[in-house]
Amino acid sequence: MSLLVAFVIWLASNLSQSYSGVVSVPIIAESNIDGHSRESSTSSTVTARCHMSGYNLLRKPYGRGRKSQKVKINKMDLHRASEDVFFISGSSLNAYSDQIFGEGTTVDAFVSDTVFFMFPSVNHKKVPVELVQNISFRPEYMSAAPLKIEPDSVVLYGEESRIGDIDRVMTSPLDLDDVHETKTGTLRLGKIKGVEMSSDDIRYTISVTRYVELKTTVQIEVFHCPSGKRLLVYPSSAEVVLHCAFPISRDPSESFRLYVDYNEFASSINGRCIPRAVNLPPGVIDYKIIPEVFDCILSE
Repeated sequence: MSLLVAFVIWLASNLSQSYSGVVSVPIIAESNIDGHSRESSTSSTVTARCHMSGYNLLRKPYGRGRKSQKVKINKMDLHRASEDVFFISGSSLNAYSDQIFGEGTTVDAFVSDTVFFMFPSVNHKKVPVELVQNISFRPEYMSAAPLKIEPDSVVLYGEESRIGDIDRVMTSPLDLDDVHETKTGTLRLGKIKGVEMSSDDIRYTISVTRYVELKTTVQIEVFHCPSGKRLLVYPSSAEVVLHCAFPISRDPSESFRLYVDYNEFASSINGRCIPRAVNLPPGVIDYKIIPEVFDCILSE
């Protein structure tokens, strides 16, 4: 038992030490290159002089006969050599050393200065991502900006018969209740049989703020009316509901103005116009105009 314990201690001590040597790893690249398969059809060997622990040497059988390792490479690091052939430089490979050789490995220098991969061309189609959501906010809280998703579109890969009729990709449902602070997270994209996507999930961000609601009455002005003409707007004023970020430094209704553009009236069919805001004060998140549409009559 003493010999066994001594051997285990000796082995653990030696495996924890750092070893230096030239290591070769065959890799298959994965990337999101528009119009090409996500995975390279060929593997390439990456060779480098490394410092690594004995544990990594035992866990990963380096050298010939080793199964190719899949490495996710940012498409910005891949450069086109020909129609379907792309390459990555040794300097860019540094960012992927943990994926290639294992965590905790220090690469002294890459022997492989340039590594080439073949990504075959495939049928593809870019479609928007549609967020499925059910979000409710705590009273006096609201979204400070439109909900942001990234990416907002994905590339579909597959047979034309499968991707031809697809015009969007849905996310898994985002159900949030009593939201009162900024939220971030990820959502899976719905799987489509026989179709690969450039991304399997999206990241969302909901910017949330506390708000104060103000109501005011604003006169409707007319912009760009030609000389000698007069455009009458009915009703002549509107009730405006302002949602302002809390706290309010000054009353935003003091500078808030609404106008109808004569050019829009002239091009309208029935003389009905939607007023627009000008001098929107800082801190106003959004606003609602009541009524939304106004009747305009031209008076010579």
